[in-house]
Amino acid sequence: MTNDLFGAGQTDEQLTSAANVSSLTGGYQPLAARLRPTRLDDFAGQQHLLTPGKPLRQAIDNRQLHSMIFWGPPGVGKTTLARIAADHASAHFLQLSAVLSGVKQIREAIAQAQQHKVGGRDTVLFVDEVHRFNKSQQDAFLPYVEDGTVIFIGATTENPSFELNNALLSRSRVYKLRSLEQEDIEAVLERGLNALGDKVQVDAGCLALIAAQADGDARRALNLLELTADLAEEGRITAATLEEVLQASLRRFDKGGDLFYDQISALHKAVRGSAPDAALYWFCRMLDGGCDPLYLARRVLRMASEDIGNADPRALTLCLEAWQVQERLGSPEGELAIAQAIIYLACAAKSNAVYTAFKAAQADVEQGGSAEVPLHLRNAPTQLMKNMEHGAGYRYAHDEEDGYAAGENYFPEDLKERQYYHPVDRGLEQKIREKLKYLRDRDKSSTI
Repeated sequence: MTNDLFGAGQTDEQLTSAANVSSLTGGYQPLAARLRPTRLDDFAGQQHLLTPGKPLRQAIDNRQLHSMIFWGPPGVGKTTLARIAADHASAHFLQLSAVLSGVKQIREAIAQAQQHKVGGRDTVLFVDEVHRFNKSQQDAFLPYVEDGTVIFIGATTENPSFELNNALLSRSRVYKLRSLEQEDIEAVLERGLNALGDKVQVDAGCLALIAAQADGDARRALNLLELTADLAEEGRITAATLEEVLQASLRRFDKGGDLFYDQISALHKAVRGSAPDAALYWFCRMLDGGCDPLYLARRVLRMASEDIGNADPRALTLCLEAWQVQERLGSPEGELAIAQAIIYLACAAKSNAVYTAFKAAQADVEQGGSAEVPLHLRNAPTQLMKNMEHGAGYRYAHDEEDGYAAGENYFPEDLKERQYYHPVDRGLEQKIREKLKYLRDRDKSSTI
């Protein structure tokens, strides 16, 4: 058994047959389309959504689909997952592209859905790149979502909170799909290689390089594999073949055998180690190897919170602005802003206190996050809630000495007070540390 586009479940013989489907049907299909999975068990990745017991998995398994938005980067299986969900529910599947469709196509799709509804069959209406529809086009779906004519599934690469109407969002559940991991992409490429048959051989390390270049996008990975296979001399994919396809120097990108994630690790550790020159070197190495500057900007933004934190809060703002500069100017001009941010991070005071505090709080919640909110912290917008003593005894900090309600407890009553955040003696966190010590000393001396 071998994996298909996003997972496992097909034999090598089935995959080889799939590779020849174009000759049987008289039409060409890209490798990614030929290997699209048709079963949920074959779908790789997105375990945070598809593990048994998760809400989305339950909805599909129980054939109780609801309107939803799939939000995630390209090539992670948004369309495939929508097709599998519809097929599992024995629903009619209609697909629209917001780039190519208008009001006419929407009306035609709704008319088809209404016909199927009369026959007692549900319709899943899948809208790819739904964020491309304007407000009136998005509003056109609402009545038919409301009356059950369609089960609406939208796919978007953009943040739905900013790109979709509140009315449509309120009627849909948003599921965030993640980029596939390196090992997932390599497994997809192995399956693609099997589908191409014995005519193609690959030198060691080449699939890993394709996977790194794909940056979590399975479709892109398979397209690169197919193109490389077409150009391979005597049916063998080599680093030279890849260099021609990727139009970047893979020798420099992989100089000395260090792969993509080794280099991003080196960049991160140079920043953490306050080595601006080394950090700049690894940044330029990755740019020279063809790495997407926006990917690097995202990683640098993470470094600002993980390794600098509140020791220098300006770092986060600077990194976010560098990302925006890259988005607006593009390359090569925008890369200078990212370089500036990297140098700033490397030179800034370091603290991982925010990161460790966040992880510690997460661990507490995972172990027992169902404790009730204490009455004095509850909201009381109505008289009934006030009669139930919601908010009773709450101390308004602004009315207290130093703007601090000494001795007040903000944790659940059955949870002992925790200290997750331990600021370091560097940068701004040195002052934060002193302030928190002063406030905790006041707590200890409080008689309340």
